[in-house]
Amino acid sequence: MPTWKLEIEYEGTRYRGWQIQHNAKTVQGELMSAARELFASRVEIGGSGRTDAGVHAVAQIAHLRAPELQANITPRQIQFGFNDILPHDINIKKVTNAPDRFDARRDATSRYYHYQISTRRTAFGKNFVWWIKDRLDAEAMNRAASMLVGRHDFASFCEQEEGKRQSTIVVVERASVFTDGDLICFRIGASHFLWKMVRRIVGTLAEVGRGNTSYDAFERLLKYKTDAPAKTTAPPSGLFLERVLYKGESADFAPKALFPVN
Repeated sequence: MPTWKLEIEYEGTRYRGWQIQHNAKTVQGELMSAARELFASRVEIGGSGRTDAGVHAVAQIAHLRAPELQANITPRQIQFGFNDILPHDINIKKVTNAPDRFDARRDATSRYYHYQISTRRTAFGKNFVWWIKDRLDAEAMNRAASMLVGRHDFASFCEQEEGKRQSTIVVVERASVFTDGDLICFRIGASHFLWKMVRRIVGTLAEVGRGNTSYDAFERLLKYKTDAPAKTTAPPSGLFLERVLYKGESADFAPKALFPVN
């Protein structure tokens, strides 16, 4: 069965997230619409994971299958064909041939997210940052973020989907806070992520940076379930799916913002 691996970037501001929904504009929905026009036959598009409404991606990975395809088509033709149809805020960066059984979600070994907090008001980066007027202690935030590394129960930092029971145990590979000009950035890599997990972590780290939450209190959130982080959930505007890794791949990131506002 013809199968391809897609690397996709998108600005999530106008979309109700990645996953296709009835009566809502989504990134997957736009891709499916473009694929039907491009292939004129049944196709399957599956992403490495869902991003919430308003969340962006610089390297979302998806698989594309066209079981009824008869003619030969090159990855370059697929890339250009999609980009001729897709709206301006969704772009196929790369298309490569993939094994028939390649599954973007199941085959992924880890995902990395990046969040940007702006310490000043910006006329150009509003859709890509969370502007916080208060002075934040980035070093304190980084110290708290280091507690996230390892295997923890993130029940305090997620929202369970109604009628769906799932484990809240997540293995975090890396977590750090760093500054780049007027931005305070948070990067986290893990086996997988729970609904609203990153945004609730960021909101709580901001409280550490403000001096409203102590290190001990932050650590307790990883040991005892509480709804407290839900009250300080960070907005989706500053959140990006930065990288998805597969077997044999490794992550090497520089401490730099994705979209500087200097």
